[in-house]
Amino acid sequence: MADVTIIGAGVAGLFAAHVLVQRGLTPRILDRKGAPGPHGCSWWAGGMLAPQCEGVTADPVITRLGAEAADAWSAVTPVTRRGTLVLALDRDRAELARFARRATAHHPCDSADLEPDLQPRPGLIFPTEAHLDPRRALADLAAWLAARGISIECATAEPGDVAGPVIDARGLSAALPGLRGVRGEMVVLHAPDIALTRPVRLLHPRHPLYIVPRAGGVFMLGATQIESASRARPTARSVLELLSAAYALDPRFAESAIVEMGADLRPAFPDNVPRVTVRGRVLHLNGLFRHGYLMAPALARQAADYLITETKGELVHED
Repeated sequence: MADVTIIGAGVAGLFAAHVLVQRGLTPRILDRKGAPGPHGCSWWAGGMLAPQCEGVTADPVITRLGAEAADAWSAVTPVTRRGTLVLALDRDRAELARFARRATAHHPCDSADLEPDLQPRPGLIFPTEAHLDPRRALADLAAWLAARGISIECATAEPGDVAGPVIDARGLSAALPGLRGVRGEMVVLHAPDIALTRPVRLLHPRHPLYIVPRAGGVFMLGATQIESASRARPTARSVLELLSAAYALDPRFAESAIVEMGADLRPAFPDNVPRVTVRGRVLHLNGLFRHGYLMAPALARQAADYLITETKGELVHED
């Protein structure tokens, strides 16, 4: 017999289930498309756990609560803790100085000292940041839950269709007031001759572009950030912009193979801060914006606190 029904098996719903099990509750997980896959925006994430870098443009709560993400994720999936390298092209050198003034917990470096495969270029290293493989993280979460007898049921449901407490983690499908879609596009490249050990952020006047290394010479290149409700395929303009950034960082990316390209919508509130919206017996976990893997642990923890002890954390809003 389930104590809580979770609707939505993306990063927010699965991490909420993980936390609830740790607290002694039994969740039931429903998702209209079943297990995680390309149908969910969690699939297309970069997997960077970078609270200080995100704090340059985000609300301070993102940096503060995001600091717990690496430890929380390491309980279920491998987390690489080698920091984040921030660089700028010569034409955007002023962007690096501005970024340094607005960020914390970093120090200047030379790119080649940390990543010998890169040409020497002044940059910033954020040594406490981390990253993970988001697709493996989703699979590892699902496996962790399955090992405890909790499966993901392929079923369509609205909160009113089930009895008892409900966590609604459906993203844009929840249609909450003020929720909007922010389009992100990404490219996955195979470049076995290039070795990077940490995410590289390449500062850009329009988009915060990044290259995240994954196993087997694979790199995730992302991501555009466009105020749009379109789930269409990536545009030529965006792909050219992403590939041009990779080429500018290391010309050898010109010979890489394109493994896949994808686009989806990140759910976001006007302030771009995620929240637990309480509506009677339903808790909506939503608005993760570009901070899905960074903020899912804190969001899940505060949802569990509210369900179990009615503790109202700073991400909890009673509607």
